[in-house]
Order: sequence, then C-alpha cells, then structure tokens
Amino acid sequence: MREFQNTSTPKNKKKSKVSMIKAFKTIIWPRRSLVFIGLVLIIFNRIAGLILPWKSKTLLDDVVPSKDMGQLYELLLIVGIAILIQATTSFLLTRILSVQAQYLISELRAQVQKKVLSLPISFFDNTKSGSLVSRIMSDVEGVRNLIGTGLVQMVGGIFTAIISVGILISINPWMTLFVLVPVTLFGLVALKAFKYIRPIFRIRGEINAQVKGRLTETLAGVRVIKGFGAEEQESKIFEKGVDRLFQNVKKSLTATALMTSSSTFLLAGIASTGIMGIGGYYMMEGSMTPGQFLSFTMYLAFMIAPIVQMSNIGSQLTEALAGLDRTEELMNMTPEEEIEDRTIVLEDIKGDIIFDNVSFAYEEGKDVLHNINFRAASGSVTALVGSSGSGKSTIAGLSATFLNPKSGLITIDNHDMSKVKLNSFRRNLGVVLQDEFLFEGSIRQNILFPRPNAGEEQLQRAVQAAYVNEFTDRFDDGLDTLIGERGVKLSGGQRQRIAIARAILADPKIIILDEATSNLDTESEALIQKSLNELMKGRTTFVIAHRLSTIKKADQILVIESGKIAERGTHDELIASEGRYFDLYTYQARI
Repeated sequence: MREFQNTSTPKNKKKSKVSMIKAFKTIIWPRRSLVFIGLVLIIFNRIAGLILPWKSKTLLDDVVPSKDMGQLYELLLIVGIAILIQATTSFLLTRILSVQAQYLISELRAQVQKKVLSLPISFFDNTKSGSLVSRIMSDVEGVRNLIGTGLVQMVGGIFTAIISVGILISINPWMTLFVLVPVTLFGLVALKAFKYIRPIFRIRGEINAQVKGRLTETLAGVRVIKGFGAEEQESKIFEKGVDRLFQNVKKSLTATALMTSSSTFLLAGIASTGIMGIGGYYMMEGSMTPGQFLSFTMYLAFMIAPIVQMSNIGSQLTEALAGLDRTEELMNMTPEEEIEDRTIVLEDIKGDIIFDNVSFAYEEGKDVLHNINFRAASGSVTALVGSSGSGKSTIAGLSATFLNPKSGLITIDNHDMSKVKLNSFRRNLGVVLQDEFLFEGSIRQNILFPRPNAGEEQLQRAVQAAYVNEFTDRFDDGLDTLIGERGVKLSGGQRQRIAIARAILADPKIIILDEATSNLDTESEALIQKSLNELMKGRTTFVIAHRLSTIKKADQILVIESGKIAERGTHDELIASEGRYFDLYTYQARI
C-alpha cells in the first residue's frame, strides 16, 4: 500500500494539502466495496428510521379515531420491524467499517514507520524522536473518519435530509420553505468554520509532536534532570508546551462553539418556534391535522439532526485531512536508498576504502572536514585520534554511509560509494558506538539482533569472545536476564560487552569502533581488547579512541585536527616524529 507516497519528489520536505478528492482516490476508492456495503446499510438504516414519523400520523389521524385494534397491531409490528432493522444495520456498520478503519490505521502506521526508517541519518539528527512517534501514531488516526462510520454517516445524513425535505414539502410547502432559510444560514456558518478550523488542526499536530518530543527527552534523561535538581525547570518547559496546545485547542473550540450556538439559535430556536406558530395557525383554521403536524415536526427533526451531525462529522473530517497533510509530508520525502544513482550492488566485498579529497559540512558554508585523503586497505586497522570536535566521528560516519560528502569521492573496492546500494554495503558493516544502544528485552535478544536466526553455538562463541559470560554466569537467568529500557539495569562496561558480542555475531567485513572500550574498567578493557583483536583480523576496521594505548598495533593512525589530517603513520613512526600524536600519547602516559 502506498497511500500519499510520491517518490518522484526531489525535495526532502514538501508542503502539501490533502484534498477530499485526493483522500477519496487514495483511501476510499481502493476500499470502495466496503464503503458501498456501508452506504447500503446506512440507507436501509435511515429509511427504517423514517417509518416512525410516518406511522405516527397514521396513529393519530386514522387508528385512534377509528379505534381499530387490528390496524394498531399492524402498525406496532411495522414500527417494531423498522426499529430492529435500525439496530441491526447500526451494529453491522460499526462492525464492518470501524474494524476496517482500525485496520487501515495500523497499515498506515506501519507504512509511515517503514518510510521514516528509510530516511537518511541527517533527518533524524534534525527531528526529535518524540515528534516522530506522534506523527506515526497520532496523525493517521483521523482516517477512521474517512473509511469508518464517519463518512458513511455523513452520506446517510445527506440522504435522510433530502428525503425528509421531500416529505416535508408534501405535507406543507410553506412551512418547509420557512425552515430552509435558517438551515441555509447554518450551512454557510459551518462552511466558514471548517475553513477556519483546518489550519488550526494542522498546527495542533505540530505542537502536539513538539510537546511529545520534549516529554520523551525528559523521560529519557530523568537521571540527568534529577542529578542537577532540574525538575522544576523541566516542568516549566513542559507547561509552556501544553499551554500552547491549550491555546490552539481554544481556537478550534471557538469555531466549534460558533457552530453549536448557530445550530441552537437557527435550527432549534428560529425553526422550531416558527413551526410551532405556523403549525398552530394551520391546525386552528383546519388545513392541517394534528397527525400531520406531529409527522411534520418529527420529519423536521430527522432533517435537522443529520445536518447538526454532519457539522460534527465535518469537523472530524477536517481534522483527519489536517493529520494526513502532515503524513503526506513524510511520505513525500526521498528515502536514502531511492536515490536514482545508487545502482551498484555489492556481492562479496573486500573492504578496501579510499577517501579522495573529501570535504563535508553539516551546515552550508561551515566545513568540518577539509580535503581528506587516505586509504583503509582491506583487512587493515585505521585509528582516528585527535581532540574532541576535530572530525573523527564525521569520518567514521562517512565510512558507514551515514553521511554523504559535500565534495570529493569515497570508494569501496573501487566503486563510488555514492552509487552503491546501501543495503548491500551495510549488511557487511558492524558498528560499536561509544554510547551503545541496547533494546529493552533480554541479553540474548540484544546479541541476536543482527542475526535473529543464529544458532546457539554461534551465539555462545560471540558471548565468550566478548566475555559476556563473565558477568551473565552470575545472573540467575543468564542470557535471558531482562536488562530494562536502554540496558539501564547493567553497568556501562556490561552494556559495551553486549554491544561488542552483537558485532562479533554479525560477522561484518567492515567494523567501526567508536570509543568501543571507553566505558570499561581496566580489567574489562584488557579482556575486551583481546576479543577485539580477534574480531578485527581480516576485516577493515576504523577505530576512534581517546585511549591511545589501545591502538598501538593499528596499521595506520590518522591524527585529525580542525577537520584535516595533521599527521599519519604507525604508532612507532608518530612517536619518533615527536609531533601532535607524541604530545597526546606522552600526556596520557603521565596521567
């Protein structure tokens, strides 16, 4: 299913506005058989509803005056059957369309989540995770009013109103004409209100995403907040967010209140009062029977109630379209894998990576890398060292294809990296980050993450190679121990060893170790270094390390300063040259 998707859009973000026609084509029309069944059911439901006012006239004008009990029983039977039909069709409407609407919501959520995961890392760097959660979970919920009972009820309301108008004209055309004036005025007010409300609903979605984004950050960083006693500060920030949301809701409630008061004044007030006076006059002069008057007022209710209901449903449809506007923006973004130039599929790679005059900038005009040139030969270890912010992690990100160079060329086995299918490259990639992410669940599930179908023997090899068993053997549940959200129940060193075991199990051709031993104590680091040495054999490895003692055996060490390669060579060569690396190494040796 590809609702609202336009992969030909070259821009990362395209403002859009989903019209009812487009929503009809992309959501309603593919499910036209279900909608048709719903329309048939609603028509039967509304026709059955018209039986009661019709038979009420018969009761007052014919049955009661004639005291015909047989005709009374017949009338009650017809009304009872009509009520049964109403109840049955109402149940079927909810059962068929509401369930289908919820299924559609789940489909759209899955589709949007898949789309979001296909977007480049730069998108996530600029978007709060809580905001994305809101867009995936909340923005699509409004479609239930398009495919669910909302739209069908609206069509049923129009059908009922039209039939009721026809019957009202047949009873008394002048009274009907009087009623249509306030109804028309209410319709104009409602249309104006809908036009006013839609942008408010759109902005509400954005504010809601921002508030949820901040809340997500607050909950994730609760230890930092409590550590600095910043609870009150965070509460004030959140209060400002929910106040913005309140102000937005207040605006929409104003428009909604206008419609409600208009319906009360124009429909329940002017129309009902006028009908009472006009009907009383006609009955007194004998041109209208009490049964006709009762029938007229009941049919009038059948005409007005759907109109009021349609205004409420119209508000829901407006909110749905506003949410779909935001959904379409996401669906119009170009996935990183769908760039037309990416046509090369890597089969069995060696891992020979070359940076040729590569520059990179996160912001236009602010380069963080300047003309980087080096070769990471297949099976070699390249260490990146330097002060914080020098560009080490950016080089690693470019090597992992998380980033794309501003200028210059990066090749893998002589293939231009910008033309390589990303999935064919990344299935040969393993990454161990400084702040490694673990999923909620068991230790076993986290290690098996890159290869869920790996056997127990492969799992145990990875566990032993990363010395995970050194601490899991002390746990009652061993590898099945639950670690909590982001591995909160484990120490930093334990989390890091699990992450390394995960990388070992993945068996990649290219490995990026970003401060992989930074969270380990001296004893654990010694154990891990042995396993990493085994892991790196025959694999192209990039190591970012502040502990220079861990990279003595690297094939080449690149000293990065201010986005440039200040020095390069082996450990012994750089020590002998007594340059920047020598200064860093001797300083650490003295600590």
